[in-house]
Amino acid sequence: MSNQTLERLRFLPDDRVVIVHADDIGMCHAANVAFWEVQSFGIVTCGSVMMPCPWVPEMAAWCRAHPEADVGVHITLTSEWDDYRWRPLSTADPRSGLIDGEGSMWRSIPELFRHMDVDAAIAEMRAQIELALRLGIDVTHIDTHMGSAQQPQLAAAYIQLAVEYRIPAMLPRLTEEQLLVWGLTPERAGALLSMIDNLAATGFPVLDGLCSASGQGDPLEVYRRAFDSVPVGITHLLLHPSVPGYDIEAITKSAPSRIADYETFMRPELMEHVAGAGIHLIGYRRLRDLLA
Repeated sequence: MSNQTLERLRFLPDDRVVIVHADDIGMCHAANVAFWEVQSFGIVTCGSVMMPCPWVPEMAAWCRAHPEADVGVHITLTSEWDDYRWRPLSTADPRSGLIDGEGSMWRSIPELFRHMDVDAAIAEMRAQIELALRLGIDVTHIDTHMGSAQQPQLAAAYIQLAVEYRIPAMLPRLTEEQLLVWGLTPERAGALLSMIDNLAATGFPVLDGLCSASGQGDPLEVYRRAFDSVPVGITHLLLHPSVPGYDIEAITKSAPSRIADYETFMRPELMEHVAGAGIHLIGYRRLRDLLA
């Protein structure tokens, strides 16, 4: 269980431990540069790469030059932006159900799950991990873009890939009520919770929670409140940092919040607040080490 993971990491039962995670690395140059800078600054502890995206070669070269970096695979089965798209690694066959009419991945989770062949989706998940390893990325974990791999149709395969590759999966121990809010039926919520319990029973680390920060006002205050509200246990805090520039601004209307994530996690005031709150920062590498 999660408290066992705390103990194995040599934390106390009432410690608050946070994995500060940068999503969407490799999506564009702005996301890559932001990760390099925020992880060096020290609050962000790890991140994950979207392997089907065009700026992966740059990120892989950086990982080879920085083998100590804590980097995982952001399992990607959707391509959500209007004018900037990517395709599966494993297939160009429309019969896979992974490809929309434009030849790219589907933009939304409902479209993906209406069309996909489950075996094709699992093959794509595996292909992304394998490419990361071939490119010399020391994969410390897997997580999932837009939550696609944690949906009931793919959750068992997502867990099995973590077991097979001996890497932790971003898999928070949510309540049935939280899963119902996500739109799962009681039956599917119960099945997913059983899978998580079974994984924890084998010694795989399971997280206590997942959070992101959003809200009006000063981003520094928003993230201060987010850290203050972190509960006891291990929490995955996700953000999407990007440096300013034409590429991120052309890709998405969310560019201002992504730039704000980058700027906020480069502020000494946030570092001081986290330290003063008694929060312990770790990455996924320490969880992977438990599986060695």
